[in-house]
Amino acid sequence: MTGPWADRVDAVDGSTIRSDLDAYGCAVTGPLLTAAETADIAALYADDSRFRSTVKMGRYRFGEGEYRYFAAPYPEAVSALKRALYPLLVPIARDWWTKLNRPTPWPDTLDDWLDMCHAGGQTKSTAILLKYGEGDWNALHRDLYGDLVFPLQVVINLSRPGVDHTGGEFVLYEQRPRAQSRATAVVIPHGHGLVFTTRDRPVESKRGWSAAPIRHGVSVIRSGHRFTLGLVFHDAA
Repeated sequence: MTGPWADRVDAVDGSTIRSDLDAYGCAVTGPLLTAAETADIAALYADDSRFRSTVKMGRYRFGEGEYRYFAAPYPEAVSALKRALYPLLVPIARDWWTKLNRPTPWPDTLDDWLDMCHAGGQTKSTAILLKYGEGDWNALHRDLYGDLVFPLQVVINLSRPGVDHTGGEFVLYEQRPRAQSRATAVVIPHGHGLVFTTRDRPVESKRGWSAAPIRHGVSVIRSGHRFTLGLVFHDAA
């Protein structure tokens, strides 16, 4: 795949991504979208025709704020980033699940993986555009959507921390085997991505590898507004 988004993914240091994921369960990618591209994607939120559904988080006790699932076909940048990021992440996914003695069903390309999802009844698009205002937050959760799950996903900050908003840190909460739980908070730079685990990750101990369940969320927005783009690599049932 060619194009500016693939070039930006190619510039990502894969070894640092892997080591940070192994250490913390998340890793900052570097810039994936330009300032103009982040503004263009955030502006789509008002266009009902681009989305298949809208969720008001307070209604379901998911937190406060809103998010919308993009309808297919996705904007070009969204499709291109998903296709470019998948080959970077699939070796890590296979390594993690091998350590946990789990099947590793993911083929080499995103299109082949999505074909498997669709054959399994998971046909709904999962790219998400999220909108937060002052006082909004996202409760700790996991984005599973069905039996076929890719264990890594990416969120991209479309807003400028400290300028467009204060607060709104990305939060991971890890239940560590036979130990106290651990929280990790990340300020994602404007236009940068954060790779994190969708479900759990392998953690090594004297007894071997164990699965540490992880949930993610967003801390309270203290002022301003925050838009983010969520890239999930499996479709929904």
